[in-house]
Amino acid sequence: MRIPIFSGQQVMTALLYGLVLAGGESRRMGQDKAALSYAGRPQLARVFDQLERHVGRCFISIRSDQGHDPLRASYPCIMDGQETRDMLDGGPMVGVLSAHMAYLDVAWLVVACDLPMLDDMTLATLVQGRDADLAATAYLSESDGLPEPLCTIWEPATLAALYRQAARQKIRPRQMLTHSTVRLLEVKKTGALENINAPDERDRVLKRLGCSDQEVKCPT
Repeated sequence: MRIPIFSGQQVMTALLYGLVLAGGESRRMGQDKAALSYAGRPQLARVFDQLERHVGRCFISIRSDQGHDPLRASYPCIMDGQETRDMLDGGPMVGVLSAHMAYLDVAWLVVACDLPMLDDMTLATLVQGRDADLAATAYLSESDGLPEPLCTIWEPATLAALYRQAARQKIRPRQMLTHSTVRLLEVKKTGALENINAPDERDRVLKRLGCSDQEVKCPT
């Protein structure tokens, strides 16, 4: 999608694509977080469908050894670049910068795959609040008031600068957002950006949703 900014004449900003980060190893959870069921569907499927409605194109970020996973392979994927992985030695920004290298002139709305409370309103508010003249548009975390990098719109110039930085030093995305000119928004729905990384955290979310691990459907 193209978002116009008016300042005497119409200026077209960068296209906005979506990226679901699904290349983690889920060590704390003990099983693939992307495949865990919420509302009767794998979480990866749920978040991809949500994100796809708000962007021009949508992709899944994966590691090189996940290419044959049936769940991930059913969606358009961008595989981690080896050069990017070598520079960063892992972490979510490997996927983000690999997507940037695949589409250099595109802005990316990046979302982690482990956000079962994420909703359309939260994504729509972020897209509508986008300021393409700034480095990024992000939410403030409910837990500590710092920028939340894993539900953020990253502008292409920012990602290009981060890629150059990655060759020299470790990237800390929250620190980068804190020290850059960023549009920061407040989350309107409590828990919308709550990461679910471990079994006890998932149990709490299932209870909040009013369902159990075995039930087929729960409220969204």
